Amino acid sequence: MDHVWKAFEANEVTHSTVHHLMTISQLVDELGYARVTDVASRLGITRGSACITLKSLEKQGLVERDTNAFLRLAPRGKFIAQTTHAKKSLLKQFLQDILGVNEENADIDSCKIEHLMSTEAGHQLCALVHFLTSENPAAKECMRSFRRFCRSECQVADCAFCEQRCLFAA
Repeated sequence: MDHVWKAFEANEVTHSTVHHLMTISQLVDELGYARVTDVASRLGITRGSACITLKSLEKQGLVERDTNAFLRLAPRGKFIAQTTHAKKSLLKQFLQDILGVNEENADIDSCKIEHLMSTEAGHQLCALVHFLTSENPAAKECMRSFRRFCRSECQVADCAFCEQRCLFAA
């Protein structure tokens, strides 16, 4: 079990650095360019803080600067930004459409998880979301049963799953 928590630290990028990559990607898509100042402004941080993180990302080969100091993502940085964005969208959809979490909490929670999820888990979650939101009769019945269960059985005082009292009951 000790190896599991260590895997958290082994991620290629941190929560903060992945947001720098995603911000560069968004700025280039929207404006056609990205500068350190733009990244800092979009993230709500100081230019100095953005500069420090971006230099680290350059050293890692994830971000490049052209002769005019415009930022662009290197192929690996682009891949990380795109897959993280896809995972965030998928997680948000799962939390909202499957679990019934409100949009604000789904957005916050998906942001917390997006860069930690493995590609394998992302693929499997994608398949599950596609199945559960499909027109498949078994999927429709599963969702109906899940919603009935949530309304009637899930938040009981004696919860076998939570071992005694439900940990999530209000």
